[in-house]
Amino acid sequence: MKELYIDFDGVILDTIPHLYKAADEAGKERHDVAFYATFDFKKILKDENILNDSINCIKQIIDSKKFDVSILTHINSLQEGIDKVEYIRKYFKDITIILVPKQISKTKMIHTEGSILIDDYAHNLREWESEGGISVRFSLKKNGKGFLVIDRLDQIIDMF
Repeated sequence: MKELYIDFDGVILDTIPHLYKAADEAGKERHDVAFYATFDFKKILKDENILNDSINCIKQIIDSKKFDVSILTHINSLQEGIDKVEYIRKYFKDITIILVPKQISKTKMIHTEGSILIDDYAHNLREWESEGGISVRFSLKKNGKGFLVIDRLDQIIDMF
């Protein structure tokens, strides 16, 4: 089985527009880590923010038995991590969840070589490839930015 890491924000749940809106309303910069460290993520970790049936797609990926699936997500605070874990555990009892402090590259948390990362953020994908990993960009507009691209998570099943 191939190692598959799936990003959370912008891949599983459409949280980014909600975060940017909250930052704008608070008069903060959109990349203000301190602001997000105090943000109440439970406000946006809701089923109506699921992207392209991602929860069911992950179940299909697991059922395919082609991948060892983990969720690999950046967090700005311990509370954000707790909230994400609680949300994911509603649907997946056994999936591995790796919480990565925002200040650390995802590549520093696990062995990347030969592993697949599905992420919406091109910077993370470039870092992943620089460490020998396989990058797949999640984009609703199918804009790969030079990477393999999918707009539904279950499309990964037929790619590998």
